[in-house]
Amino acid sequence: MKIHQQYIFIILLLFCSNINAQNLPSLLLEKNINATFSILAYDDEEKEWGIAVATNNIYVGNSTIYIKPGIGAFSVIAETEPLYAVNGFKQLENGNTIKNAINFSKAKDSDSHYRQVAGIDAFGNTYAFSGDALKYWKGTNGFLYGKNYVVLGNQLGDSVLTIMADTFENLGGTLAQRLLASLLAGQRAGGQITGKLSTALVVKGTNNEWYNQIDLRVDYSKTPFQDLQKLLNYHEGRIRINQTLYAIRENNRSRATRLLEEAESLLKGWDGMYSKIVVAYLLMGNKEKAVTVIKKALAENSKWKEILPAFYYLKEYDGLKQEINEELFSLKDWNNAIHLLLQIREYKKCIDLAHKRIKINPESSYTHYLLGKAYLEIHNSKDAKIHLEKAILLDPSNVEAKRELSSLSKN
Repeated sequence: MKIHQQYIFIILLLFCSNINAQNLPSLLLEKNINATFSILAYDDEEKEWGIAVATNNIYVGNSTIYIKPGIGAFSVIAETEPLYAVNGFKQLENGNTIKNAINFSKAKDSDSHYRQVAGIDAFGNTYAFSGDALKYWKGTNGFLYGKNYVVLGNQLGDSVLTIMADTFENLGGTLAQRLLASLLAGQRAGGQITGKLSTALVVKGTNNEWYNQIDLRVDYSKTPFQDLQKLLNYHEGRIRINQTLYAIRENNRSRATRLLEEAESLLKGWDGMYSKIVVAYLLMGNKEKAVTVIKKALAENSKWKEILPAFYYLKEYDGLKQEINEELFSLKDWNNAIHLLLQIREYKKCIDLAHKRIKINPESSYTHYLLGKAYLEIHNSKDAKIHLEKAILLDPSNVEAKRELSSLSKN
């Protein structure tokens, strides 16, 4: 009796000390169980498969999300087992249904009563199951089907799955936006009853380039949902700023203005992208706004001073006079300043500054390259060739100069 009481005490002690980091079944059963909720879905227009998931353990994206564009996707939660996805993809590739693909592993799994698995095939067909042991865990568990999606979870508030499903069905936007909105709605409805530490969002498509595939993970945080939303904002913001620069090149000012406003909002806090925003404002002729963004960058990150020499062009503006000290510029700093002038189409200023620097540093291959490229932009092939050849003479490995010279020769 005394030994039994000691055992109970140890279990209670473990439970009390770890309640915020682990769920009760994982402690009592000594298994790698994640109290989790998830949504997986297929977008038949974009040909994308996606999963959003949250758990009260660390790095949920490491073990619960499996997607093969053109084949399908699997979400494996509770006590995770990657073989459901590994075998599942093989079964789908062999022409089996999503139900049979999942049940193939379930039939061989002596611990299937601890699993929660959902899958979706190449056409949006879905199947899911919840292990029988999950019904004894505190909170609700289960899954709901909808058109091209499944929501599932365990140890949840009563209305979590219903609200997740309703949110996904009634919201517009990209698949990633709808998945994340569904996950956030589930959390607001009560989520997993002992809290969350990690979240993940993965979207992959057969038509997506690598930079459009989404694989976002918050591996440990007290605010994982907010952090995941910020990551998706940054992903979309990076796309918006690139679209902005393209619209500017195409002289579509109204579209560029709209996209730039969206980009700046989405990229708030990612100071590494502020230089692109500055370039966009300068290309649109808005120097005052460009200076405002630079000041914001400096206020958010003191290390941003390393980038300041590139904006030598703006040195006379209030707030930058004291920050941009050309006496401290290295050769690379000057070349960055020349390169920015090239980027923002200030070709005369670019040429003038490059010539000035070449008098001081005639051995700089990169300065000659930038000068040659500037001459190309104003259709001065003769001077362009002189400086590109000089750049290669000074540095035979200057591949950028070689490329421009080769292009010039073909024309």
